[in-house]
Parts: sequence; structure tokens; C-alpha cells
Amino acid sequence: MGETDRSESEHRDTAAHERARGAVGAEAEADGLVSRIELIESQPLPQRAAQFEQLHDELLAELQRGDHGGA
Repeated sequence: MGETDRSESEHRDTAAHERARGAVGAEAEADGLVSRIELIESQPLPQRAAQFEQLHDELLAELQRGDHGGA
């Protein structure tokens, strides 16, 4: 195997590892979101409304950061 072949192989392995790590992170975030929603749902209505509003604001801010290339 030549140096170029090895470099391409290492690049593919690294890229696959990055994608797998990202998928695990996204799954953990989704689990955290579901848990948070379940907790909010267990609250009395006035608290639920306030907590869902806060969650909305946080998710909107995250989406806007993504739209502008921030992380």
C-alpha cells in the first residue's frame, strides 16, 4: 500500500469515526430533550407553559446559531 493509499484510508476512517461520534451525540441530545419534555409535561399548567416557552427560546437560538454557521 502506497503512502497516498494509506492517507486516503486514514482519512476515510477518521471521517467515519467523526460521523459515528456525531450520531451518538445527537442521540444523547434527543434523549435529553425527550426527558426534558417529559419532565415539563409532569408540571402544573402554568409552570408547563413557562417551561415550554423557555425551551422554545433555547431551541430557536440553537437553530439561529446553526443558520449563521456558529456552533
